[in-house]
Parts: sequence; C-alpha cells; structure tokens
Amino acid sequence: MEELLKYFPELTDLQRERFAAMQGLYSEWNSRINVISRKDMDNFYLHHVLHSLAIARVCRFDRGARVVDVGCGGGFPSVPLAVLFPDVRFTAVDSIGKKITVVKEVSRALGLTNVEAVNARVEQLPARFDYAVSRAVTDMRTFVGWVWPRLEKGSCGSLPNGILYLKGGDLAEELALTGRRWRIFDISEFFGEEFFASKRVVYTSR
Repeated sequence: MEELLKYFPELTDLQRERFAAMQGLYSEWNSRINVISRKDMDNFYLHHVLHSLAIARVCRFDRGARVVDVGCGGGFPSVPLAVLFPDVRFTAVDSIGKKITVVKEVSRALGLTNVEAVNARVEQLPARFDYAVSRAVTDMRTFVGWVWPRLEKGSCGSLPNGILYLKGGDLAEELALTGRRWRIFDISEFFGEEFFASKRVVYTSR
C-alpha cells in the first residue's frame, strides 16, 4: 500500500483498514472467478486501486452524489472510489453476472454500504446519475451513447456533472467522433510511477 499512502496520506483509519483488506479479498475471489490477471495482482495497488483513484484527483464528489461505474468488471474504479468517498452513492454495473458477484462480496466484506452492484446493461437502468465513470470498457462514442440519457445536468462535485473515463493512448480522433468537447488530464501529473506515463482521465460535462 506504499504507493497509495504516498499520494493519499489523509486517509482515515477506517479507510486504511479497508484498502489494506482489499488485496486479500480480491486475491481470494480471483482464485474462484478470474477478474484480474495474475500479473496485475502483483501490482494490485498501483494498477487497480491507485489508477481508479486518479479520478479523485480530477473531481471531488459531493456528499450524496450519484455515480455509475459502467462495465465495472471486478469493481474498478467504483470500489476504491467508494472507500475514498463514503458519502457518495455508487452503482456498479456489468452485464456479466460473475463479476457482479465479486463486487457484491468484496463490498460486503469491506463494510461498504454505499455500493450497489447490478447485473445489467447501463441502458436498461431506470435510475439517473450525476457522473458516469469507467475504465476502458469501449470506444468513447459508444460509451457516450450508453450513458448520456442516464446523466442529469448539475454540479454535484468539483466539476459539473458528466463523464470521467480512464483511458490510455492517443485519444484525439476517438474523442472527436463523439461530437463533445473533452478535457484530458494526464495521470502522470498526479502520480509519478512509469505505469501512468500514457494513462489519462478524460472528462466532458453533461
């Protein structure tokens, strides 16, 4: 957890306990349901937890904000963000049921009451949200089409409501196809490890 504590020294004792327990829980569940590669498990806090928390360096969610994690897989970025923002409501959505099982069980074991894990496609959800987050689940044009009707205008954080997406590589052409204006945040400006050299958070407001 050294990388995590280096960048988030203000964590409460409870948050530290939850983050410390996270790797063991994911290791246990990963042995039954493969949601994280074995190589990535060796770099769990860097590749998954800290990467997820890059979103928090871009936007601080207000108390009561509603955040949907689309294509959440095993719960990234929603589970680490839920530990960091205990007063924010997270809905983790994935169409693959076994991945949702992992999110539910890890959240339960961590005592997270602000995470709801749903086995569905985001287009099927009746709920509305303030922010959509995700980590490289599809191309940006498709993603915008999925989530745009689910997002409400407003400002429930340090940025107006919208999309916060973890993405790598050359994004200019892909983002242009969405017809939206985007802000691109280089994660390397927040975290110094080589892993983050080409990784970004892209944001557009609703």
